Amino acid sequence: REWLTVYQLPSYAPDLNPVEGIWSILRRTTLANRAFADPEELIAAVRRGLRQLQYRSDVLDGCLTGTGLVPAPP
Repeated sequence: REWLTVYQLPSYAPDLNPVEGIWSILRRTTLANRAFADPEELIAAVRRGLRQLQYRSDVLDGCLTGTGLVPAPP
């Protein structure tokens, strides 16, 4: 159909997934050089990192831009 465009993506394409950029940021900041005693501690650290990122729209937009996607205007 004319209104639908389908792209065949490779089975694993981290460069096309904006979430990979978020994980990369978390690995370099919140989760860097840490050993977690249990899964709950890891979960708390990830939540804390995501909570900090939610206020950094410039960083999140950069993750979208890195994939070739354009962030929606406010």
